[in-house]
Amino acid sequence: MLARRFALYLDLIRWNRPAGWLLLLWPTLGALWFAAGGWPGWHLLAVFVLGTILMRSAGCCINDVADRDFDRHVKRTAQRPVTRGAVSVREALVLGAVLALLAFGLVLTTNRPTILWSFAALAITLVYPFAKRFVSVPQAVLGIAFSFGIPMAFAAVQATVPVFAAWLLAGNLFWVLAYDTEYAMVDRDDDLKIGMKTSAITFGRFDVAAVMASYGVFLAVWAWAGASRGLGSVFFAAIGIAVAQAAWHWRLIRERTRDGCFKAFRLNHWLGFTVFAGIAAGYALK
Repeated sequence: MLARRFALYLDLIRWNRPAGWLLLLWPTLGALWFAAGGWPGWHLLAVFVLGTILMRSAGCCINDVADRDFDRHVKRTAQRPVTRGAVSVREALVLGAVLALLAFGLVLTTNRPTILWSFAALAITLVYPFAKRFVSVPQAVLGIAFSFGIPMAFAAVQATVPVFAAWLLAGNLFWVLAYDTEYAMVDRDDDLKIGMKTSAITFGRFDVAAVMASYGVFLAVWAWAGASRGLGSVFFAAIGIAVAQAAWHWRLIRERTRDGCFKAFRLNHWLGFTVFAGIAAGYALK
């Protein structure tokens, strides 16, 4: 019985689908390297890696509770533990609270500015699941939520959040808009039936163009960021590889098939890793 419950909890937090927390992790680590001017040390690395995993898992719990009545009408999400009744709303909320508290415990090992930023991060995490009812492009709200590791990284290293971090956050928001629109394209038909608002629906026939433009803004802003910090050819080689990956995603989504769009979404963490690897290597070779 305990083993079955534990397996359900792992399913609830998408433990077997790490792409979600990897999408959060790579820009956070990129910001951490920018803030520290290179290697940030084991303590901050552990705090942000573990904190990212914990908060993404907590967010899954909150999201599934908020969307349980909608998810049963969407083929891809109908079998989620809360939606099908295998995990109660109370269990999911308790698990989410425990995970968030563990993440907060990690934040407490940093400094006051980071602690204050963590409250804002929690607030946007709680708000996002409900944005899909009211906001035409809720992916923009998700973009803010998925980018909060950036100012927190600067706060942890420098005890302040410079304008440079705001540029990184803005650029990363467009990456989130790109990959979560791909994700929304998978469920567009179901979302139209149940009245859910998504960027794929709002952009309509311009969805593919919007995705590619968003990739372009993200990569341009982060390329500028690396150039402004004097990162060399290895960083720009990584940006070039990321551009090639974005072009491949265009091939996957241009026909708007469910399988193609979902594959493009799932592979985005490699694009994020490529950019981060370029930043880390660029600092290492300076």
